[in-house]
Amino acid sequence: MSIGNTQPSVRPASAGRAGGPAVTPPAHRGGTRSRGGLGAERYAPYILVAPAVLIIVALRIYPLILGVNFSFTGDGDQNGKAVGFGNYQELFGDPLFRTALGNVGLLVLLLPVAVAIPGLLATFIYLRVPGHRLYRSVYFFPAVLSPVIVGAIFNLLLAFDGPVNAVLGSVGVGPVDWLGDSDIAMFVVVGVHIWATFGMALVVFLAGFATLDAALLDAARVDGASLRQVVWHVIVPALSRTIQFVFVTTMIGMLTSMFGLLFVMTSGGPEGSTYLPEYYIWIQQGQMNRPALASAASTILFAIMLVVGLLQIKLLERSGKVD
Repeated sequence: MSIGNTQPSVRPASAGRAGGPAVTPPAHRGGTRSRGGLGAERYAPYILVAPAVLIIVALRIYPLILGVNFSFTGDGDQNGKAVGFGNYQELFGDPLFRTALGNVGLLVLLLPVAVAIPGLLATFIYLRVPGHRLYRSVYFFPAVLSPVIVGAIFNLLLAFDGPVNAVLGSVGVGPVDWLGDSDIAMFVVVGVHIWATFGMALVVFLAGFATLDAALLDAARVDGASLRQVVWHVIVPALSRTIQFVFVTTMIGMLTSMFGLLFVMTSGGPEGSTYLPEYYIWIQQGQMNRPALASAASTILFAIMLVVGLLQIKLLERSGKVD
């Protein structure tokens, strides 16, 4: 018997159990990831976002910078010449522009009402209170109408001899000059705007309710909470992010999307009492042919929206409605 043939065989370290296949070391199972692959993954988000960023820069930020720069130049005989803050001094010396800024303050004060109306309607729909099917079926109808059509409809309804005053007269109330009284005309236009646009905010609120944990509402009902307590202590904190979004977007809409209503319903009157910055900008650019002054007014409007938006976010954070 040969001793050399009786030496036991030695299994490789990579062999598996007896009779089983060899086990591949973990380092070689999927292959090591190359540094080039890691770099590609690291830069992939930036590459995907780059087209959108370029579009925003080209169509939003660059024109904004040009407009701000243009606001420091003159109009007419001084076209293209630097005038410093001359346009801004003229703006704040113009009574119509000061009225427009005062109306911006009015819009900010009425903003909680513009947010509360769709918020409460969305709450009624979600909680299935009586009439919620009616709200669900008609809430979005005004949002699909053109501001020109909405303005024409309410011009007929609110005319001095229109149906609204006819109804008031039937109950002994004298006719009201809804669009000719400088003390109430702005409130009327804002009310019509809220009616015409609250459908979009309602959709956002309903989307927020879709993420609401129903167990919170069930727990509140078990504890005997009233509807007001459920809304204030459960729904409002749970939808804080949605409320913040609706506040900011509604504010932007009120400051930049009321031109159609103003043009059709009041044309800035009576006595300029319904002027807003966007309407003032159109007058200066389209009728007075003063683009530099209009650019200065646009810059002020942008600054107002930025400041008011940031203040709203801070106030919501301090009130504890934003985590």
